[in-house]
Formats: sequence, structure tokens, C-alpha cells
Amino acid sequence: MALEVGAKAPAFDLKAFPAGKYKLSQLQGKNVVLYFYPKDDTPGCTKEACGFRDNHEAFTSADTVVLGISCDSVESHEKFANKFELPFPLLADEDHAIAEKYGVWVEKNMYGKKSWGVQRATFLIDKKGKIAAVWPRVKVDGHVEAVVEKLAELE
Repeated sequence: MALEVGAKAPAFDLKAFPAGKYKLSQLQGKNVVLYFYPKDDTPGCTKEACGFRDNHEAFTSADTVVLGISCDSVESHEKFANKFELPFPLLADEDHAIAEKYGVWVEKNMYGKKSWGVQRATFLIDKKGKIAAVWPRVKVDGHVEAVVEKLAELE
């Protein structure tokens, strides 16, 4: 099930690093960039996370919270965040329930081997909790800049 622009963003309540837990309902009144990524400390995921880190001021000045989400544990997130000095929370969707709600838990085919995992995707959620933009199959290069541009259109 793909989420469409204008749809209510599915709720979540997940353990996170830092800060213990995050609920979407706590973030009402702020824009939220919810980006799903496959795995901590892998090349593409690191490049994407560092892109969000390097543009963090653009997000905070636009009253926007950036949240990274993967199926890794809080402990894994802590190591990843500390290693790359990530200034935003990483959420642990260990049972992939939220990835399923957002339609990004997909069957992948790598060198003929099929497995299930998180498809790299980003959702921009507006201050009212509605999906404002979706990037369903993210290519890392230029992605963060595209999110910043879209955010500027919301304001």
C-alpha cells in the first residue's frame, strides 16, 4: 500500500536514540522528514544520513524535525549516530511494523537472491500530520537537497 500525498501519516511510537521514544503525535505543529533506510553504517545509508546532518540547519530553521528509521536496534543506532555525529534521532523499527504501514517493507532481489527489507524512501509530513511529499525509491545523490527544496514550498 503506497501512501499518497494528502493522506494522514500513519502513527508510530518507537524506541529511538537519543531520547528513548518518539511518537508522531508528539510532533504535531512541526514538519517531519521521516526517512527510511536499510541499515546503519552501510555506504549509501551513511551518505544519506550525513547529507541530512550537513543540511540540518536548513531543516531546523524551517521548523522541521528529521527522523531516520530502520529495522536496526537502538544500540546499533547509537553507534551509528555517534560515529557520524548525527544531530537527529534514529528510530528502531525492529519488527518492521512501521515500514509496513508506510509501504516500504518490500521484497528485494539481490543477485538472484530474494529477501525482505526496507526500501529507501522519504516522507515529508506537514504540521497537520498529513503526507506533503513522498520520495518512494530514493537515490542518495541530490536527495537531501530535493527534500530541502520541497520543504521551502510548504512554508
